[in-house]
Amino acid sequence: MAPGTSAPRHFAVVTDSTADMTQAIAEQNDIHVVPLNVTIGDETFEDGVLTQAEFFERMRTAAVLPTTSQPSVGALAQAYGRALKTADSVIALHVSSQLSGVVETAYAAAKQFDGRVHVFDSRNLSWGLGWQVLEAAAASREGLGVSDALARLERARERVKIIVSIDSLENLRRGGRIGAVASRLGSMLNIKVTIVVDPSGAFVPLGRSRGDGAALAGMLDWISEQMGGAEGGKFAVGHAMSAEKAGRLAEAIRERWQVTELVMYEAGTVISTHAGTIWGVAFYPEG
Repeated sequence: MAPGTSAPRHFAVVTDSTADMTQAIAEQNDIHVVPLNVTIGDETFEDGVLTQAEFFERMRTAAVLPTTSQPSVGALAQAYGRALKTADSVIALHVSSQLSGVVETAYAAAKQFDGRVHVFDSRNLSWGLGWQVLEAAAASREGLGVSDALARLERARERVKIIVSIDSLENLRRGGRIGAVASRLGSMLNIKVTIVVDPSGAFVPLGRSRGDGAALAGMLDWISEQMGGAEGGKFAVGHAMSAEKAGRLAEAIRERWQVTELVMYEAGTVISTHAGTIWGVAFYPEG
């Protein structure tokens, strides 16, 4: 290959909006994003249409908890079809099958394309999914074939971790994504509950702490354990209506580890529906 030329593009990358990836990042990396939907009362919005402040105000005044819905088989098929106009194949990375039915629907949509669409269960969400999506985009730019890229993604999936501090587990309980017993862990006054996503892609309560300072310390300790001796890596610090706490977390991460990339982001409306007000980090150890 001549210097300065790009590697051939064997596959395009598709994900869904639970990756919490901005339009700018998606466009810069040639990533196709399929939105999920959130319904508040009798109105339905694509994930990302409402600002965080608008969504939380609507949720606060709604008679019942908003609901979310995944893309249809047809919507996913349309996205895969558009992506296939730009490459020979598609790798479609989606939110954990333990948390949503998107992966199952993606497999149904992929059947329409004679093996050209390869569905990958991220076993994660938000930027735990986002880092894997960017890894896929990098593999595409580098000219990797589908099989090599999928092997690379399996390794990335094992390394990417996410931890979140949640003010209340009530939304998760009402949405059926965490049990009633676990939800009572966070019912005491000023008790903050941290949750992680386990290797299967399910939510697991990690512990309780009294106040945000103790929650921050506990999160940093867990991150240190999960770094596996790595001195640095990529971090994505996100929040829902908790920007100050997220800022403190980002500052602490910069002080403790060598940060090769740091993304600050707001959780989307679909994740906020289920989690409420949160702050946390998805990280990808390197070295």
